[in-house]
Amino acid sequence: MSFRLLVAAAAARRVGPHAAASAPRRHSVLTTKRGFGFTTPRQGGQTLVEKIAQQHAVGLSEGELVRSGDFIGIRPRHIMTHDNTGAVIPKFTSIGATRLADPKQPVFALDHDIQNKGEKNIAKYHSIERFSKLHGNQFYPAGRGIAHQVLVEEGHAWPGTMVVGSDSHSNMYGGIGCLGTPVVRTDAAAIWATSQTWWQAPPVAKVELRGQLPAGVVGKDVIVALCGLFSKDEVLNHAVEFVGEGTRSLVVEDRLAIANMTTEWGALAGLFAVDETTMQWYEARARHIAEKSSNGLHPIVNVDAVAALRRSVESDPARWRPDEDAVYAKHIWLDLGSLTPHISGPDTVKTATPLADLEHKKIAIHKAYIVSCVNSRAKDLREAANVIRAIKQARPDHTVKAADGVSWYVAAASSQVQAEAQASGDWQVLVDAGAKTLPPGCGPCIGLGVGLLEDGEVGISATNRNYKGRMGSKKAHTYLASPAVVSASAIEGYICSPETAIARANAKNVLPESAPRRVSFGFEHAAPTPKTDSNGSSGAATAAAGSAIDGFPELLCGRVVFLPADNLNTDGIYPGKYTYQDDITRDQMKQIVMENYDPEFSKLVQNEDIVVAGANFGTGSSREQAATALLAAGVRLVICESASETFKRNAVNNGLLVLESPPLVKWLRDRYQKPDAASTIITGLNARVELTAGKLSLANDAENNEYTGSIPRIGRAAQEIIVAGGLENWVRNRMLASA
Repeated sequence: MSFRLLVAAAAARRVGPHAAASAPRRHSVLTTKRGFGFTTPRQGGQTLVEKIAQQHAVGLSEGELVRSGDFIGIRPRHIMTHDNTGAVIPKFTSIGATRLADPKQPVFALDHDIQNKGEKNIAKYHSIERFSKLHGNQFYPAGRGIAHQVLVEEGHAWPGTMVVGSDSHSNMYGGIGCLGTPVVRTDAAAIWATSQTWWQAPPVAKVELRGQLPAGVVGKDVIVALCGLFSKDEVLNHAVEFVGEGTRSLVVEDRLAIANMTTEWGALAGLFAVDETTMQWYEARARHIAEKSSNGLHPIVNVDAVAALRRSVESDPARWRPDEDAVYAKHIWLDLGSLTPHISGPDTVKTATPLADLEHKKIAIHKAYIVSCVNSRAKDLREAANVIRAIKQARPDHTVKAADGVSWYVAAASSQVQAEAQASGDWQVLVDAGAKTLPPGCGPCIGLGVGLLEDGEVGISATNRNYKGRMGSKKAHTYLASPAVVSASAIEGYICSPETAIARANAKNVLPESAPRRVSFGFEHAAPTPKTDSNGSSGAATAAAGSAIDGFPELLCGRVVFLPADNLNTDGIYPGKYTYQDDITRDQMKQIVMENYDPEFSKLVQNEDIVVAGANFGTGSSREQAATALLAAGVRLVICESASETFKRNAVNNGLLVLESPPLVKWLRDRYQKPDAASTIITGLNARVELTAGKLSLANDAENNEYTGSIPRIGRAAQEIIVAGGLENWVRNRMLASA
């Protein structure tokens, strides 16, 4: 079958019947700093991300090494779903699946809407539990804890393995040396049915942490500062590896917090290498579980398993470290010794301010939160409680309570964390200070349950997101901070440091003003961007040619249609007003595609065209129609400067290839993007794309070559999905083959 027919078949499978289109409107074009694409050389050693992905890759040729940009098949150790399990189940059954390929692989943990005792939610929770009992996979009920914390506690997220989750904060597993990364719900259903899905290995950024944290500065301050200092999408859609002497001084709880919020930084994974700190944490945890257990050894986190882990780390250190000549997309550094407590916001993680610069403003708060998977572990609760203890010690005769007008909410990350905090007395200290306790779950962090922000209110929170409306009203404001700062602020009624709260408790002890400390950070170097010669030829190394499976073309040719806009979102590609109209035909999709970006696009585009676009293509919602509408228009391939990872997954899952090539986009911008340029540019160039070899060339109508460069090569996993017409059909084929 030709690629043209493959595309047409994929589009036909994914679209429905007719609906009327309304009058089009032009979409406003935004700009952003250029992102990174897969342009690093393929020579040299592997990063730790690539090494772990290699261990979980399937279908590789003998001797083939996983590199950034490669489309690979993966068999992760586990796939985690939470409340969204209820949405994955119908996807699983709709593709004809009747059993889990590997019942040990899926882990269900209910955590998001656990305060909701409504009949509909309870019925959903019961149906998820029944499904789990029927199929024999691991299930954790509401109240056990937030899924990410539970996976770490129970050993499902394990050092040196790859665990994926249908949740953006799956990055957190990187704090214990596990490659955690998010997938979409269709991927989850595919893994349930076949134990596999696909993954494009991301570019990897090295983040070097130098020095040691000063007293009173914690992991939350590190990641809040990084989000603010590098706020121009420097690590968007990257995996981040944390290295350097500073990592050795970070306890595991701080590493988990940092890895967790690499999500907000824009990364797809945040990974710390396993070291002595990791091993000592696991050894202590295994002993603790053994002492507390009445049912014998824990099946995963036990003394023998941890001893075997240590032997592996010590006997084969190369497996647990990036190669010395590993190639990184960029190298960022931060001096931990120069860091002070930082506050994020309001309403964006891209603004981070030293607490010392902010507290003199005495920003009044109405609500305070110590909840969520980033900062509600036992260490966090202890640090918050110690602020209360220190204030009490300063004024023994004074009752320490949250300030008038401040509502304070506390929830442990898990039932085990809450039990530990209760046993230590930390929990009661917080309760006595006026904290209102919530069950161990996501709650207000996701905008569910009691305690949400109302119009005009200001909240300070130890959570990971402060987007407008995330924790309640869009007319409220949210700041993020460490648990200790949240505790101090709750007592004083405004954003302040623990030191200020303690000093105010003892009027004789006034803190001297300290000189402002400048944070030291920067870029060490970045991987060289491939240059082009006078003919536009890129110097980037390309992969050795791979092989194409039956039905997949090694060569693809088509007209180049250039869309120079950055941040062309899913609403620009497929207007939201059509999203829930299920009777739109393929022909109608072709007419309305890009309607909000350029109403002329549908008239200009032709079958077999190759679309080249700017940065962050497909950002916005997760609507699949943004991909299927392009298929319906006959687009054969999208090449962009960078793409939304969600859009990319939806595209490939529906049979449309999306590749990234910043050098190509830059070359086209230099040549075609003028002040009066059209939104859709028919370049007059024809592309020759060698999909399995990772090569690209452009020629004019006279067949003179004008540009040569490299692209990510298409491996077997992505080839199979494209040939099948999407992931769901690929799953059906796999099930038929194994029947």
